[in-house]
Amino acid sequence: MNYNNDLACLVLIALMKAHGIKYVVASPGATNLSLIGSIQQDVFFKLYSCADERSAAYLACGLAAEYNEPVAISCTGATSSRNYLPGITEAYYRKLPILAITSNNGASLNYGQLIPQVLDRSNQPKDTYRFSAYIRPINSDIEHWNANVLINTALLELKRHGGGPVQIDLTSLYSRDYSVKELPKERVIDRITPIDNFPEFPKGRTAVFVGSHRTMSKELVDSIDAFCATYDAVVMGDTTSGYYGRYGVNSSLIAAQGGQTSLRDIDTLIHIGEISGDYYTMGISGKEVWRISEDGEIRDFFHKLRYVFEMSEAKFFSHYSKKGSSKNNMLQNCLAEEAEIEALIPQSLPFSNPWIAWQSSKLIPENSILHLGILNSLRSWNFFNYPKSVQTSCNVGGFGIDGILSTVIGASLASPDKLCFCVLGDLAFFYDLNSLGNRHVGKNLRIMLINNGRGTEFTNFDHPGHMFGKDADSYIAAAGHYGNKSPKLVRDFTTNLGYEYLSASSKEEYLEKARIFFSPDHKEYPMVFEIFTDSQDESDAIETMLNLKPREEPTSQGVRSVVKGMAGHILGEKGKKIVRILREK
Repeated sequence: MNYNNDLACLVLIALMKAHGIKYVVASPGATNLSLIGSIQQDVFFKLYSCADERSAAYLACGLAAEYNEPVAISCTGATSSRNYLPGITEAYYRKLPILAITSNNGASLNYGQLIPQVLDRSNQPKDTYRFSAYIRPINSDIEHWNANVLINTALLELKRHGGGPVQIDLTSLYSRDYSVKELPKERVIDRITPIDNFPEFPKGRTAVFVGSHRTMSKELVDSIDAFCATYDAVVMGDTTSGYYGRYGVNSSLIAAQGGQTSLRDIDTLIHIGEISGDYYTMGISGKEVWRISEDGEIRDFFHKLRYVFEMSEAKFFSHYSKKGSSKNNMLQNCLAEEAEIEALIPQSLPFSNPWIAWQSSKLIPENSILHLGILNSLRSWNFFNYPKSVQTSCNVGGFGIDGILSTVIGASLASPDKLCFCVLGDLAFFYDLNSLGNRHVGKNLRIMLINNGRGTEFTNFDHPGHMFGKDADSYIAAAGHYGNKSPKLVRDFTTNLGYEYLSASSKEEYLEKARIFFSPDHKEYPMVFEIFTDSQDESDAIETMLNLKPREEPTSQGVRSVVKGMAGHILGEKGKKIVRILREK
């Protein structure tokens, strides 16, 4: 067998075989020649020829209905794919698994430029394809990953929720090289539903990664703990995880140290929850990732996804747990490392968001609510543990700074009997300033404003903006706005609105006022605690926190090693090159 050397074409063929799609109705054309010229030589496939694309789609409907299996149809550009639509409409309403592989000449995104045989395929009628993917030529690792995920997603959609037609729009390179003897070994992603046979759980080191998640029910926490006890696993996740069980570890503090830690070398990573803001823990992945989510969608953040379990998390963990298990060796190792790292935090840690979080973790009352701002506050407060009864949240969904105060105010109105704390920076505070004047604000709201006079995130030692030095202040870090750290502006504004106002500019002042701010007693008025810090201290504190534990690499690199790993993980070799350039500068 000889295959065309177009890698995108090879990936598609390999995944079609892996997903058992062997019936193909081929229509003649130039842009689909690489695909058809390859699979007609592979005895796995059963091909049928049909010159009329309208007829080909209906022919496939008949085959799919009789075989009760997916059937692929392949055509070239111009109006060929439009002629599929009547048959695809039939397949849509009958839920027949038709895979329409429409090929294009690479100019399909430039429609309207008088290029022959180029039509706008960007929008399909709603009652035709359940899913549509555009596959570009593959020239990098990230493009290869993208093609693999999109094709897997498309092929899985053929049978999902009753099934139906999907489209893959494949770009042709017009290669005449048919010298490839073997297909690439492509990663296959499978979807498991409650009625399917569950795969055998693999041996090796296991961990659970939790992205942002609503506060978990006792049933879910118990099922996760039973799973961890069965497989000697731990739960990794930041303050937004909603998990309060026995197997949680402060993965952010551990992972931020880089190098070899108790959380490295994970074989199977169980991924639940949504977007996470814990960039350090996100740098840890398993050799294989299993995703559990009731939506059943393909979410391949770690680039290692093997299964997506379309079911409740509790059902998954309960299925794989064994009664009577009580393994906790990995947990004990992680807790010991966590305690070792925390003991290394120097008393000389600069007056900053991390130092404030360190002190506040010992003061925040039980059964309170804590909302954290993007991104410096979330990062800083993730380094520390809080009482398990504290419900913590952050707007990591849209990952913006624009509604943090409004969100915590909403939470405080929904839970008037709980103290609701919010920690955020000055740009985020002033962005949402108008919400403080809302007449519904209650006495249970307490806001901690870390005012360093700029977007200090962009001046941290490990951020690309740091290379601009003081020049970053003008337009990158947006320094000097909103009173430029005025000691009166926030005080006068908030007191006029009926808030109690506190402020601090030093460690001593903070410790004195913090006991008032975090007092579990309900006050007569909502409260604002403005803390003035310096951006250089903020940067130095972060660098210190990332280098508490000795590592093999130069400590001056700090989190750059983590960022480099993340960039390579997300962006491939080009991402690594970008980070390498920034580091050199």
